[in-house]
Amino acid sequence: MRTNSGPAEDLLIELDRDAGVPLHRQIEASIRASIRAGRLRAGASLPPSRTLAVGLGVSRGVVVEAYQQLVAEGYLASRSGGYTQVAASMPPTAAGTGSAASMARPAARRAGFRVDFGYGRTDVSQFPRAAWLRSVRRVLTTTPNDRFAYLDGRGVPELHGALCDYLDRVRGTSSVPGNVVICSGYGQGISLLIQVLVRHGATRIALEDPSSDDDARVLAGAAGLDVVGIPVGPDGVEVDALHRADADAVVLTPSHQWPTGGVLSAAARAEVIRWAKRRGAIVIEDDYDAEYRYDRSPVGAMQGLAPDHVVYCGTASKTLAPGLRLGWLVVPPQLVGDVAAAKVLADRGSPVLDQLTFADFLARGEFDRHLRRMRPVYRRRRDALLDALRTHLPDLEPAGVAAGQHVVAWLPPDLDEAAVVTAAARHGLGIHGVGPYRIAGTGPGGLIFGYAILGEAAIAEGVALLATAIREVRGT
Repeated sequence: MRTNSGPAEDLLIELDRDAGVPLHRQIEASIRASIRAGRLRAGASLPPSRTLAVGLGVSRGVVVEAYQQLVAEGYLASRSGGYTQVAASMPPTAAGTGSAASMARPAARRAGFRVDFGYGRTDVSQFPRAAWLRSVRRVLTTTPNDRFAYLDGRGVPELHGALCDYLDRVRGTSSVPGNVVICSGYGQGISLLIQVLVRHGATRIALEDPSSDDDARVLAGAAGLDVVGIPVGPDGVEVDALHRADADAVVLTPSHQWPTGGVLSAAARAEVIRWAKRRGAIVIEDDYDAEYRYDRSPVGAMQGLAPDHVVYCGTASKTLAPGLRLGWLVVPPQLVGDVAAAKVLADRGSPVLDQLTFADFLARGEFDRHLRRMRPVYRRRRDALLDALRTHLPDLEPAGVAAGQHVVAWLPPDLDEAAVVTAAARHGLGIHGVGPYRIAGTGPGGLIFGYAILGEAAIAEGVALLATAIREVRGT
């Protein structure tokens, strides 16, 4: 990035005093946007707080608060003599990389929110760059030339073997290298599977209710499949409803149901397998975050119970970084050829260098070491969330707390979910309700707390903001 040591006296900051957004938040958002867009380059000096305050017609304290927040986020740096400059290294959300100081501190918000409990995000600042680089170097030094040519749709053999060793050992799968297909994350994996199912005559697919509203639900509808929701209870999907669904396939998150966190019992898993065998149906197992567990023993994958009827789906998105776009399917043998052919049609195969690097990373135990390092990090953040909920909102009922990177908290009957989410946003808190992810549209109100990228102080602040919003909703 080019640096510019000159002053940035003329900042384009427009304040809307009727917007209901605090002025210091508006100043923060404007400066942050200018840095991200490159209008304020690294090293640029910002006007003294007093000068900017006079120009904007606000108190100096308003500008100081905005500057302090941006310094905390890593966008600005305070210099000796009182000067404030654009930081030499941007935080990851601004420039794709960051200084050691900014990377040690997880991001706390999206633009417009003081704290954001958005789900589905992993702390990419903890990506094991040094270990990954060692694997890249070994791969570039030792890989035969022919590995960099076109391969078949399943991916490189080295990764097939490394994944089977890892999954059988850690997740209890029953896999063979010939049944593994490498894909660009879960989104592409489920797309390939839906295409193949439709070609095999499938007309209806069952999804957990509630479940994610992207990927499977959208892709199945676009492919012409009927989508039916199967209610989820405290222990995962209700198997009796699956028997009545007349579906050709079902997508499950049995080890940590998204979003409720339920674990499908051994008896229920066996009954789902009996259903699949009787109907000739396929179970698609999304094992999205099972490696992160805190207060329970490991829960094995369903695929190990019936490898001819279960497709196992895994990715590096929650464990390493979603930007790697690395995913894998362990496919029943009768479907492997069709799924591989669909992958070839989609993109001619995933990047070879990334596959080989991940294979080396797995084989040398670096993946295990990274997970062992991250589990206590996420556990501390989860514990901070649970402590804050007990302190500020004891009438909310947390669920799914023993694993993963998010917690659902069920609301008491007197609280309307949508009203709470809206009030929280007014107080600078980003949070999602469970309601939008229901297929049938009914069920108790709940909130989804994604905590993976939040520091413990930000988590405590966010719950305090939520408590204020809930008091407002209740009129107390």
